[in-house]
Amino acid sequence: MARPRAFDVTTLPGFTFIAIVSFLLLYAPIVTLVIYSFNAGDSVNLWGGFSLKWYHVAAGNEAVQGAAIRSFIIATWASVIATTVATMAALGTTRRGKYRGQSLIYIIINQPLMVPEIVTAVALLIFFSSVKIATGYTGLGYLILAHSAFCVPFAYLPIKARLEGMDINMETAAADLYATPWKAFRHVTLPLLAPGIIAGAMLAFIISLDDVIITEFVKSAGQDTLPTYMLGQLRRALTPEVNAISTVLLALSIVILALFSVVTRKRG
Repeated sequence: MARPRAFDVTTLPGFTFIAIVSFLLLYAPIVTLVIYSFNAGDSVNLWGGFSLKWYHVAAGNEAVQGAAIRSFIIATWASVIATTVATMAALGTTRRGKYRGQSLIYIIINQPLMVPEIVTAVALLIFFSSVKIATGYTGLGYLILAHSAFCVPFAYLPIKARLEGMDINMETAAADLYATPWKAFRHVTLPLLAPGIIAGAMLAFIISLDDVIITEFVKSAGQDTLPTYMLGQLRRALTPEVNAISTVLLALSIVILALFSVVTRKRG
């Protein structure tokens, strides 16, 4: 008997048309934003000629510089903390047999992915407001902790996937050769796990860098990041400077995601 043909969604009527329309709806606004970031005029939607004027304006804007530095500080610390926690969580959930409450632990770790971000933001606002009143501290530490908590599941997923694809016999062999648990982790597990850790850190970094909702709720006065600065500008006189900043953030995100793709491909 002839084997039945495998189902191929691309052969369905109208698939190509729907795919093209979907890509246009997704990417046409982004392409338009990038084009108008090179607008010489003062309008965000009336073309006045090609120019790098608004990139120079953004680069010389002290508020943009401060917000950019603040964004990178928060994203760097958040990615380090989130990746460290995610690595420990991944080791604890994959390097042992099944146990009671395992599903609940998965739910707790991935809670920021399942709950609407606005709910997480309100919860963090209430919690950190109480801490601010009790301690009097209003620094960037709250934003770093808030971003770290939100980014943990994003770092956890690639690290867990890497661990599940690793041969546990390598670690068992190290133990058979009288390696202590720390030495086995340092010389066997960690080098093999490194691509997953790097991928998780990059994903956490870009998620923190682009976050708006949690930042808007948790930040104190004078703690704008680039996304919240841009949100504030949208409420005032809008100029192509916002387009230029958005294009730079878009380019940075694409570069980091491309590196993420390379790292995750190599781990196989």
